[in-house]
Amino acid sequence: MMIYRMMYRGIWKDGMEAEGLQTLKQDQEALRLVRDGVLMTAAAFSWRNNVFLYVECIGKITEPLAVAGAVNGYLTDWPGEARSRKWIPLVDVFHFNEPADAEHWRRQSPVERRVGRVAHLKREMMASYIYYHYQLQEERAFNGPKYEMIGMHENLLFGYQEFPGVVEPPVVPGRLETKGTPEPWEKSRMDLHFQPWEEDGYLYFKPVETVYAYYIGDLG
Repeated sequence: MMIYRMMYRGIWKDGMEAEGLQTLKQDQEALRLVRDGVLMTAAAFSWRNNVFLYVECIGKITEPLAVAGAVNGYLTDWPGEARSRKWIPLVDVFHFNEPADAEHWRRQSPVERRVGRVAHLKREMMASYIYYHYQLQEERAFNGPKYEMIGMHENLLFGYQEFPGVVEPPVVPGRLETKGTPEPWEKSRMDLHFQPWEEDGYLYFKPVETVYAYYIGDLG
């Protein structure tokens, strides 16, 4: 059975972040969906006025309304389509590995931490970031953490990681036959792609708060 990895971003309405977060922490719907085998993994993360969902859907895509609909009233509306939306799907811009099927994607060893992180790209470097990462991803240039995934909305990157990391060759074949990934990878100059954090000058990704993280294999 196929696994669909989805990531979503929501923005709390002004003054409703605390109440929305508390509602999300108390909501049991994501836990129920994992326990019922609808989702393999469900995790929620908070950063500033943002809330993120990471879900691994079994067999078909489960919409965020079904996972975290309890907080919809606390979220602002996103324009841009025929109907306004509470949750924006993040574009999958990078992963080292992807699910071949549910059995391939099941964790073979315990996960100690499920982590969310954020970063901002320089807007003029967004196309370059996607270009380099798609090459690396589809040329299978080198292996990395199996369950890592990076999504993008505008110039905001949200990343999902698990620790300890599992590194193994992808089962699904790459989609490119080229060999354009810079060797070594440092030649891609990712340091030039990111906006430094204003408060401390830090570059690249920063960890965010985990609201909850459920995995089907942890629920017995």
